[in-house]
Amino acid sequence: MSKQTTISGTVTLSGKGLHTGKQVTVTFQPAPANHGVVFQRIDLPEKTLVKALGTNVFDTSRGTSIREGNAEVRTIEHLMAALAGLQIDNVLVEINAEETPILDGSSRLYVEALQQVSIVELEAEREYFVVTEPTTFSLPEKNIEITITPANDFQVEVDVDYGTQVLAAQHAELKDINSFVPDFYNCRTFVFLHELLFLIQHGLAHGGDVDNAIVFVSQVPPPEVLQQLAAFFHKSDLQVTENGILNNVELRHVNEPARHKLLDLIGDLYLLGKPVKGHVKASHPGHFANTELVKMLLKK
Repeated sequence: MSKQTTISGTVTLSGKGLHTGKQVTVTFQPAPANHGVVFQRIDLPEKTLVKALGTNVFDTSRGTSIREGNAEVRTIEHLMAALAGLQIDNVLVEINAEETPILDGSSRLYVEALQQVSIVELEAEREYFVVTEPTTFSLPEKNIEITITPANDFQVEVDVDYGTQVLAAQHAELKDINSFVPDFYNCRTFVFLHELLFLIQHGLAHGGDVDNAIVFVSQVPPPEVLQQLAAFFHKSDLQVTENGILNNVELRHVNEPARHKLLDLIGDLYLLGKPVKGHVKASHPGHFANTELVKMLLKK
């Protein structure tokens, strides 16, 4: 598409925030050209607007979170990836809490909701964030490196290796943004069991359950731990399957974790405020590294 886009009508969906557990409603509204992606905290008296830009990122500890003034919007990466993947340039996202709903842990339900209305072209020409020179963000001590190089299109490669029997080296590659649906949009977030226990002990993951995240188990815990988890998730029974996944969750792709990391990266890169022309190669990406690269590019 050479023209900017928006949606033809209003779309609403609801669900729990991953960490707060609050029930939250998100409404996508059409927006004019050059509006970009903007959130509005309609639960606040000021109904504050928060632009989805890398300069507004303030926390990446458990997802990508943005803030303007006193208004925060947390865990936006799956929603942003849906907009980027569907090539929606302009939209107002009304939200009545501080955290977006986790839904099934991927972008799938956001995409399916937005597909209920059509994507319409506006009169204004689409603007791209054109990468003019190679740019790299790295953390060698964590084996993290993300490089973006000049190109006439947008492509992404992701490599991860968690060094465990249940989740080792994986590769994912997107060669065309039009393949985001169906090849990447439904890839769910994942966590190791010991990380999940840490989140629970620190009062997080109230909206998480075994239906919206893949839980990998590198070491089978004692039965009493599984019983505690079952109580936390309001499940009658939790088990570790032969493939080392909690509660018999079927993977949607053999390399679903790597594909999900690619999904997150696409969502975070959309904080450049425009679709990107550049090739990205990422080793062990995460929200901090993704958004630091975005900030570097915006400074340039």
